[in-house]
Amino acid sequence: MKKNRLVALLKRVFKIFFLVLVFLIGFAFAAPYLFKGKIIAIVKKEINNKIDAKADFKDVDISFLRSFPKVSVAIENLQVIGNNEFSNDTLIAAKAINASLNIMSVIKGSDFKLYSISVDEPRIHAIVLKDGRANWDIGKEDNTSTTTTEEKPFTLNLQHYAINNGYIFYDDASSNMGSEIINLNHEGNGDFTADLFTLVTRTSADAVSFSYGGVPYLSNAKTVMDADIAIDNKTSKYSFQKGSIKLNELILATDGFFQLVNDSTYRMDIKFDAPAIDFKNILSLVPALYKRDFAKIKTSGKAVFNGFVKGIYSGDQMPAYNVDLAVQDGFFQYPDLPLPAKNINLTMNVNNPDGVTDHTVVNIPKAHVDLDNEPFDFRLLVKTPVSDMFIDAAAKGKLNLSRVSQFVKLEKGTQLTGLMNADVTINGNMSAIEQQRYEQFNAAGNISLKDFLYASKDYPDGVSLNNLLMTFNPKNVTVSDVQGQYMKTNFSGNGTINNLLGYVLKDQTLDGTLTVKADHVNLDDWMGVSTDTVSATSEESKPFLVPSNIQVVINTSVDKVHYDKIDLHNLSGSLRMANETVQINNVQANALDGTMAINGSYSTKENKLKPAINLTYDVKGLDVQKTFYAFNTLDKIMPVGKFISGKLSSKLSFTGQLGDNMMPDLNSLTGEGNLLLIEGFLKKFAPVDKLAQNLNVKELETISLKDVKNYIQFTNGKVLVKPFTIKAKEVDIEIGGMHGLDQSLDYVVNLKLPRSMMGEKGNQYINDLVTQVNDKGVPVKVAEVVNLHVLLGGTITNPVFKTDLKQSASSLAADLKQQATDFAKQKIDSTKTAVTTTVKDTIASVKKQAADIAKEELRKQLAGEKDTTGSTSKDAKTKLEETRKGLMQGLNPFKKKKPGVDSTGSH
Repeated sequence: MKKNRLVALLKRVFKIFFLVLVFLIGFAFAAPYLFKGKIIAIVKKEINNKIDAKADFKDVDISFLRSFPKVSVAIENLQVIGNNEFSNDTLIAAKAINASLNIMSVIKGSDFKLYSISVDEPRIHAIVLKDGRANWDIGKEDNTSTTTTEEKPFTLNLQHYAINNGYIFYDDASSNMGSEIINLNHEGNGDFTADLFTLVTRTSADAVSFSYGGVPYLSNAKTVMDADIAIDNKTSKYSFQKGSIKLNELILATDGFFQLVNDSTYRMDIKFDAPAIDFKNILSLVPALYKRDFAKIKTSGKAVFNGFVKGIYSGDQMPAYNVDLAVQDGFFQYPDLPLPAKNINLTMNVNNPDGVTDHTVVNIPKAHVDLDNEPFDFRLLVKTPVSDMFIDAAAKGKLNLSRVSQFVKLEKGTQLTGLMNADVTINGNMSAIEQQRYEQFNAAGNISLKDFLYASKDYPDGVSLNNLLMTFNPKNVTVSDVQGQYMKTNFSGNGTINNLLGYVLKDQTLDGTLTVKADHVNLDDWMGVSTDTVSATSEESKPFLVPSNIQVVINTSVDKVHYDKIDLHNLSGSLRMANETVQINNVQANALDGTMAINGSYSTKENKLKPAINLTYDVKGLDVQKTFYAFNTLDKIMPVGKFISGKLSSKLSFTGQLGDNMMPDLNSLTGEGNLLLIEGFLKKFAPVDKLAQNLNVKELETISLKDVKNYIQFTNGKVLVKPFTIKAKEVDIEIGGMHGLDQSLDYVVNLKLPRSMMGEKGNQYINDLVTQVNDKGVPVKVAEVVNLHVLLGGTITNPVFKTDLKQSASSLAADLKQQATDFAKQKIDSTKTAVTTTVKDTIASVKKQAADIAKEELRKQLAGEKDTTGSTSKDAKTKLEETRKGLMQGLNPFKKKKPGVDSTGSH
């Protein structure tokens, strides 16, 4: 009896256990769906509460089994996009972020304990503007009271983290520093909950690049780094116990520590050394050599490479650093190439003793290499790079470029020939050039190049220079006797270039004047225009960004220029590049059976994506058909031109923006002009043909035109055509109105039409109009000459008419008065929008000037400069005040003008 009870009890227990197990398994599968909404809401809330940016993700995947007994949570397709000036930049994008959490914290929905985290395929773009603003500075201020008892949403119990296949791009315009890391893989293991623990890390990247001050210190270096880091959580100190960095074939041992003082201040003392290296290890850092059969290169020679970084890094302080590099008796040769590079000797030291940038000294006292048994020597010394750069440099040597491929492997398809001869010396402070004290700066020598040819897969036609001579003096560089060919164009030129050193070394403004002559230029070839319409339009052309630090005047003359559908002959004129704007001055040419003159500008100063254009055309005697076929914009403004044959002269001025594929954004265009048709015919124009059919007047199907002049204005996608008259045989026609760049029509046409020309069908049409008017109680008598009033709507290809009779042939001015008023209002609205934009841009410019002044003062303090005159800051503040006053005076663009003065300022 007892046995039966025991068996029954065991059966009941197993049944309950089985039910519980089934419930738990079911819960494990169902829980992600039960708690998913709560998790998503909490994650999005936490992100958006903490950052000033646009953050979003596609989905959250939750699993109780993947990391059992912990919960696995994955955020998929995360994106963080900045605001304001960074609104077009994606700061972070990641395919997935996987985290392992405590199961009870997920069930409770609070106090999440994070054990591990991994990020798959992150793409990070870190950007710092010239004024120091960074796109990652998106954290909101924490106004939470320190006495709050609110439970923290996350607790860090981290034991493992990883980054898989990452990409990092860093561009710091404020310090001219940049870096790029491709295919980054990094992981670390350690107990972050302990006060003292060792973090074991491993890092690899397919390519690491780093530049500072315009100098590329690393270029696509394959990198592997292993380090055991002793972490003291109480002092936020990270000490390297065992660390090594491999850059291509160069292995560095590291020693020291890195300490977080606060959120923006770091203390460090890190040494690096290559204890046992030869010349081949250093040679591996040259990208052109490393990526082509580097393992087969024969090398010899000794090398030394070491340095340190020590001190404090913060927003206004840099650590001290020192780098030593030496190469002795270097030699390398590819086994399948006939010539070696030998006798390579180099000593370089980069030293900054205290972290003040102006105290940096770069010294290469001597460097030598024999190429094809021709010696090449150079030296370089740079001091006080911020306050007043001192440079002492020299280069001397000869090189037969056709022999380069005999000791270095070039890319497939690359050709290189020519004779280069250099003998240049430079010595002095940059201030001597800036203040035009040329007698205190020494620059002498020349660089010549003869019979030069360079061709590659990117330039298959090659660039050749028959002759080039650059002569250096303290004031400028004279470029003389330039002769060459490019894209089947023969050209020659000469000129002067000023402040070349300041431009190369300190990013100062380069200016100069060049004169260039050419025989013929095919711009379709130069710009890579495809003859395949599909492929040509599928890729949008990015705008040419006009540099802000180049001021150059180019005077040019070309015998023939071909572009798209136009051939220009005897082209001459000048281009002036300055202030991020290209000014086109008096460009003249013979084209389309006539002559044309162009003036205007192209600017990317205000908008980098939609350049501003301001152009004036003055053409005379052009063939109408060829002109409207060649110029798409003119075809949109005056679509009737496609149906006219003959000669025209025109003056047209307009402003606007370029849009996709560097084509004008038609809705942004505002302008005015005139078209004078000297002599021609209008035929196969649908609106006129349809009117001719209704009136049965064949003379309207082909209209002979002579000395017809009309005036147009356009804005906001609308073109206003002021009334003008033409005569078709015995028919007087007055036309005026408006059409859209979308080819819509809104015109009024008055005709004086003899009934004798209309025939039976036409007269019946007129009689029907008379009957319709008489039926309304309005007596109408039609004379032998009928006054017709035609309202023309619809589109160019599908016109719509509304015709009635007029008792008197009055002018169109009254009929079009309201239309002209509406157009004027559109133009004013467009101007207001443009002015508002300009005011906003000006205010932003004033704020930027203020920030630049503050930054300049800080830079001088860091660089150790002293203001002996006190004028710099005063002049800057005065300039800022003048800008502010100019802004306030210009806020009202519609203020009353002085009596007797028109919009151009003339009386």
